[in-house]
Amino acid sequence: MERHDLVHEFPEYQEKIHQLKIDDPHFRELFDEYHELEHEIYRINTDVEITTDEYLHSLKAKFLYIKDELFSMLENN
Repeated sequence: MERHDLVHEFPEYQEKIHQLKIDDPHFRELFDEYHELEHEIYRINTDVEITTDEYLHSLKAKFLYIKDELFSMLENN
């Protein structure tokens, strides 16, 4: 199962990700939430944790929403 951390998703923004984590508290908060969700989804997908399909679907929807917000912030800063 492949991991989806933000730097690997957007390698062209590696420097900007680092800078925004330092300079922008809102970006940092979303970044942290993104990585917590990514970790939880990974654990579920690798059968380390068991959950319902409905819960996993809600996690993935939230994960994609935050990913879109972070990408928008990266493009516009």
